[in-house]
Amino acid sequence: MRTSRNGRLAIDRAKIKAEERLDGKYLLTGSAPHLSAEEIAVGYKALLEAERGFRDLKTMLELRPVFHHLEHRVRAHVLLCWLALLLIRVAERCTDQTWNRISTQLGRVHEVTLTGDAGQITQTTPLNSEQAALYRDCGIKPPPRITAADPA
Repeated sequence: MRTSRNGRLAIDRAKIKAEERLDGKYLLTGSAPHLSAEEIAVGYKALLEAERGFRDLKTMLELRPVFHHLEHRVRAHVLLCWLALLLIRVAERCTDQTWNRISTQLGRVHEVTLTGDAGQITQTTPLNSEQAALYRDCGIKPPPRITAADPA
């Protein structure tokens, strides 16, 4: 924005044009002279991905301080969290969707138990097309419609 001669605000088109030249570009520097520009860029992107992973561990997986008393339990806890994050990333890549979207859709699949004079039956809710596509894209067999039947 700039102020025109008559005191009104106006869009500075020249400034916009100059800034457009830099859109999508960034400058990276490194302290390892033996690395090429491409290697530095790949390393930087890997760093961003690792930082995203730690952020997701704290948010999506709700990782909080856990006070285990034995070291092997701490290691097991961290390993399980890492495996959960790995599964999230695999699901995101297989489906080209965010974990939030995947989790929301699959969180709507429920198992219900119906009880009557003839006995009890347990079944899953019918899958909609998006839920079925998520299972298919991840290479996972969807849950069976009827999971248990107990006649009276």
